[in-house]
Amino acid sequence: MLRRFLSVFEPFILMLLGTVALASLLPARGIWAGIAAGAADTAIVLLFFLHGAKLSREAIWAGARNWQLHVAVLAVTFVLFPVLGLGMMHLLSGPVAAGLLFLTLLPSTVQSSIAFTAIARGNVAAAVCSASFSNLLGIIVTPALVALLMGGAGAISLSSVEAIVLQLLVPFVAGHLLRPWIGGLVTRYKGVLTIVDRGSILLVVYSAFGAAVVEGLWHRVSPGDLVLIALVCTVLLGIVLVATLLAARALGLSREDAIVLQFCGSKKSLASGVPMAGVLFPAAQVGVVLLPVMLFHQIQLIACAMIARRYADAAAAAARPLTPATIDQR
Repeated sequence: MLRRFLSVFEPFILMLLGTVALASLLPARGIWAGIAAGAADTAIVLLFFLHGAKLSREAIWAGARNWQLHVAVLAVTFVLFPVLGLGMMHLLSGPVAAGLLFLTLLPSTVQSSIAFTAIARGNVAAAVCSASFSNLLGIIVTPALVALLMGGAGAISLSSVEAIVLQLLVPFVAGHLLRPWIGGLVTRYKGVLTIVDRGSILLVVYSAFGAAVVEGLWHRVSPGDLVLIALVCTVLLGIVLVATLLAARALGLSREDAIVLQFCGSKKSLASGVPMAGVLFPAAQVGVVLLPVMLFHQIQLIACAMIARRYADAAAAAARPLTPATIDQR
């Protein structure tokens, strides 16, 4: 099961790296830059519209009952992470430092949080609700935190607010209101949502990195800088994973709910981060800002896959009938 899940992501990771390479070698210029940006904006609107149609009101109300767990996940996502980001961003410099802080302000992932929770035999229903809540609130909370904490690096102007409302919030609300009529189609054709999800990310990455390359991205970011960013992201993830484990014990959560807190709390959404960065930051700055987001995305997949496998092995061992051989092993 773990191998099947990871195999879904491998082609996308390769496509993401290929898009960065294409943008580095053949960035869109002149009129083509405007066309690429327009296509990315259209894809973002469609993406949030479909995600609005996908989220059911039943899931919201059902999940609200497990409030202690959801509050804990949101506290890690929108309080602990930003505090760590403010402290660790000084390890980097310039737009890359802003990118690290922006990373810590993003909501949790949905797909991978649920998948890893399922692999680890955690509370899948609670994971669905927590991840959905995080993404729903992230549409409003992330831009607000950017305005509050990032100052000039990501300050929200009137045009940015308008873009957030028109490109993110309005399509999401419209999709959710139309769910009674189109929700069945969205559920039935999940593959379309996946194509739009990943396609929008690739379009925004190409447009953003192309603009950054034209502005001299790779003259400002060296291979050593990339190694340092990856190291900082790894330390950041490690701190949060340990913190969520300790928090689950302090709150007295069950094993299943503790898994939800660890996986939903430690994730940051590339799917939300890429389009939001395109709205919140100047075009020439987006490519640099997204570097920590993309590196953290790969690191969290690898680390959480290993942790989920260990949880699954432990659960399988605990469920195994006691025999003289298994007693000796214990």
